[in-house]
Amino acid sequence: YTAVPVIPTPLSLTLSGVPPPANAQIVHSGAACNVNDDNISERIYTIKEGYTLVLQCIVKGHPRPQVRWTKTAGSASDKFQETSIYNETLRIEGIQRVQGGRYYCKADNGVGVAAIKSIRVDVQYLDTPVLTVHQTISDVRGSYYQEKTVFLRCTVNSNPPARFIWKRGNILIEQSKDNGVDIYEPLYTQGETKVLKLKNLRPKDFADYTCQVSVRNVCNIEDKSVTFRLTNATTPPMIRLSVNDTVVVVDPGQDVLLNCEIMAGFPAPTVTWSRYPGPLPLSAQVRGPMLFLRAVTPADAGFYNCSAVNNVGNPARKNVNLIVRTMTNLTFQITPDSNKDSETIQMGRDLKLSCHVDATPQDKVNYSWYKNSAPVFNSESLIILRSDPDMAPGTSSLEIIDMKFRDLATYSCMANFPGSRVPELRVDVNISQNVSPPVLSVPPGGQVVSVQEGGNTELVCLVVDGKPRPPVLWSRAEKDLLMPGGRSVTETPDGRLRMRNVSRDMMGVYRCQTAPYNGLNIKRREAQVQLNVQYPPILDPVFQDLRSRNYQMVTLRCAVLRSNPPRLTDIRWFRNGEFIRIPMPDLKETPELQFKLEPRNNGSYECRVSNSIGMSTCTFNVSTKPYNAEFYFDTPNPVRIQKGNNYSYNLQWTQRDPEATDPIIGFWLIVRKNKQNVLLKQIDLRGKEPEKGVLMSHTISDLKIPLAYEVRLAPITTYCTGDYISRTIQYSEHHVCGFEDERICGFSQDRSDVFDWTRQNHLTQNPKRSANTGPETDRSGTKEGYYMYIEASRPRVQGDKARLLSPLFNVTSVRGPKGSGRVPYCVSFYYHMKGKHIGDIASHTTVDSEVWTKSGHQGPDWKRALFDVSPSGPFQIVFEGIRGPSFEGDIAIDDVSITIGKCKQENTVASAGKTGKSFKGWEM
Repeated sequence: YTAVPVIPTPLSLTLSGVPPPANAQIVHSGAACNVNDDNISERIYTIKEGYTLVLQCIVKGHPRPQVRWTKTAGSASDKFQETSIYNETLRIEGIQRVQGGRYYCKADNGVGVAAIKSIRVDVQYLDTPVLTVHQTISDVRGSYYQEKTVFLRCTVNSNPPARFIWKRGNILIEQSKDNGVDIYEPLYTQGETKVLKLKNLRPKDFADYTCQVSVRNVCNIEDKSVTFRLTNATTPPMIRLSVNDTVVVVDPGQDVLLNCEIMAGFPAPTVTWSRYPGPLPLSAQVRGPMLFLRAVTPADAGFYNCSAVNNVGNPARKNVNLIVRTMTNLTFQITPDSNKDSETIQMGRDLKLSCHVDATPQDKVNYSWYKNSAPVFNSESLIILRSDPDMAPGTSSLEIIDMKFRDLATYSCMANFPGSRVPELRVDVNISQNVSPPVLSVPPGGQVVSVQEGGNTELVCLVVDGKPRPPVLWSRAEKDLLMPGGRSVTETPDGRLRMRNVSRDMMGVYRCQTAPYNGLNIKRREAQVQLNVQYPPILDPVFQDLRSRNYQMVTLRCAVLRSNPPRLTDIRWFRNGEFIRIPMPDLKETPELQFKLEPRNNGSYECRVSNSIGMSTCTFNVSTKPYNAEFYFDTPNPVRIQKGNNYSYNLQWTQRDPEATDPIIGFWLIVRKNKQNVLLKQIDLRGKEPEKGVLMSHTISDLKIPLAYEVRLAPITTYCTGDYISRTIQYSEHHVCGFEDERICGFSQDRSDVFDWTRQNHLTQNPKRSANTGPETDRSGTKEGYYMYIEASRPRVQGDKARLLSPLFNVTSVRGPKGSGRVPYCVSFYYHMKGKHIGDIASHTTVDSEVWTKSGHQGPDWKRALFDVSPSGPFQIVFEGIRGPSFEGDIAIDDVSITIGKCKQENTVASAGKTGKSFKGWEM
């Protein structure tokens, strides 16, 4: 055999369209139970609950698309996964049933229409069934006899719907063979419940009953069952609590013991305790039917529920409301004679003192009134109201009728719980002729408070007169706005509202009011304070990169969006840090600078806009340089082997907005050895003008195996050279082809054969093709993935050959084992040979004889082949398909890999090098 000569690839510059996002493709690498197709555009991914779901969105396109995951009826929320939804991989650990649904990946790169693909995730599960027993006794024919009927109800949650089987002992119960039973499904349960009815109970019906549920082993979910023993003693549970009242009131620090005593029930009921709201306290101790709470606190209050369940009848439930006494914040109000619209204390008129405490339970609070430390009793002039209907619930009032000088005194209100260890609270109210209504005042100059954003300030509203002096309540004048702390009202005892780290959203009008408690209960005094938050001008744009042709007029605009104070004090323009002397701009107009762009006035322009608070800047990078080129990183199989231990690299890029500046006449391409400041070559790529949205290519040849190189690229105009961009290119000994690229990775058809191999996928294949032969998907199981195949239908006849040639591979300078001059290579590929008329497939090299062959039907799955070659010179791999005796003989290949070194059977073909199938899987 003679080696095929290697012809060096010439330098070339070609144009082709920039790819928009190609059809998105969702592939899976989680623990799938099954993957099938609902229709031509969507796949169903079945997974067991608790397993890890991994979906990957494979997209091609340039610029590289951004991928975002969403889900039907909600987004692919972060709480469901470990990784961001803005990621090619969506990973959900321990998937739950509520996370099933249709997942979408959307890829967009701003070119063309966004690519969208969906996959339906079906989470399957089977819970343990619950078996409950219900008994009825009814009179039949008057009072002659009674009929006892038992219903065994079996309920389960599952996906898919479960199948139910009833057994008495180990014997299957069949309704058609036993007139004493009836098996039915209640309509409202939608297939999740089966009922076994035992009619007119017979002695043989007292037995063990088993309800077995099955989802037919989907996702390897095994059957589950529950068994119940029915006897003549079977009865539902009955319980009683150790406390007689449904409400239990205790003091803080007390121990509480609740016993849930079982009165009846067979089988023996199981007792559980729960609490609402929230779980049982951490300090709670449950010992069988008893619940023990040690040293309770107000946080332990709530409804405690005892439930007894034995799956017969309905569960028995009792609950008790545990209330822990608390008492805080005792306040008072003084109400002058409301019938006379009075706001002061006047002799001969009525006066009411009110006392309120925040307590639990509010209705158990006892109020006592004292005058000059002596108890007050009801009389004609002093009337005690235990619950004042004119006040908030739980308020006690003392009314002074026809006030006399003798009524001027100190009155005390005492609040307590009778017989409780909770300390009582007391408030004293001095009633004298000095009691007067408050006067609320904002200090001079305090009506408007100005503060710089980020600073601290206080709003002041003082009670300057009146006795007693109530606290001051602050709120926003605009109803929908909250106070800085997030509340609607803020109380200040001294009328000073302190604010820290003030922001512009705090700006506005604040209302201050006298509180109705701890003072006179009269018309509220009110005032307002304006908070003015000052900040420097907010400008647009903050930064703009502006490119233009030479000798064109350029206009720079710096818009003032907001400013406080709005009056501007100064506008200045700078170029490269130096002040531009121009007439003073109109401070009321949008700052603007207009000039003719020339090579000498390229640079960084700043517009500095000031008000009395500070300065802000608009920055413009103005240049006649072209925008940077952008490298394309998805070039299929860019490396080609050349003779002399060399390789070439197909470099591709696009040019951003080439028409923005003077015409681009070419590019400078610099190649250096990686990590070394050694210039290898400088290539002048003149003569081809880039177009917007067009991919450009250049093949860099004579690169040494296995070295990597730094390449730098810059556009050129007639006036200047743009900025360089840099990337590293490297040689790889690993060549993988999944035939996703139309150029099939450099593979070619042998012109000496009878017919050709064909590239196709499920979506492009002939819908009238022969059934029962050929693959439905590519090797990864995706209908969008491509493969190469031979069509055995007419006009093909038995023995016709199709030969597919790989690119030419050069043997590197690496020596083989034990000093041999031959370097071993591992050839791996997948083949599909389904059909009763399958012929032969063989693999050759151009320097050796046939190295692998397979004949006849090999089943419906893709299978992997590996073999070693040790070529003596440059070589190609030849795939030869031979047509069998009839039309059911289609043969396909996919994922061809050529790797330096001997094959290892445990190795798998990593699809990362396969364009468009970077995560195709790791199947063997």
